Amino acid sequence: MYHNLMMENQSIFTKLVFEELSGKNLSIGQPKILEYLFTHDGAIQKEIAEACQIEPATLTSLIARMEKNGLVRRENKSGDKRYICVYLTDLGKTASNYVINAFKTIEDIALNGFSNEEQEKFIFFLKKANKNLIKRKDEDKNEKKGNR
Repeated sequence: MYHNLMMENQSIFTKLVFEELSGKNLSIGQPKILEYLFTHDGAIQKEIAEACQIEPATLTSLIARMEKNGLVRRENKSGDKRYICVYLTDLGKTASNYVINAFKTIEDIALNGFSNEEQEKFIFFLKKANKNLIKRKDEDKNEKKGNR
């Protein structure tokens, strides 16, 4: 039951967010990057990948497309080519605001009818489940590294 609800919620949430963002020329994956960069402008790609739960190779192609569309710019950190920082452009900052507003709108719809206490409990339990899943993902990742 849990997995069905989570997949259904994710699917509906994503569809509604993209309806809110229609005409903004954003693709799957880009909204969460824009939201992250809004509060972490200048983050390195590794940080963005981890925070957004995106594979590094996928992130690289998303960032390249976003750079081509004028949403972000990349710069080497202190001349070190291993660390590429990603910054929002003015267009990217505008798009980030659209994304944040879209997320807030859909979140308000999803939590409509919940009391403040129910919202806090709901978020608490989701974070707890999320923590368990991240722990398992990290264990699997470390196990794979150990088998090399």
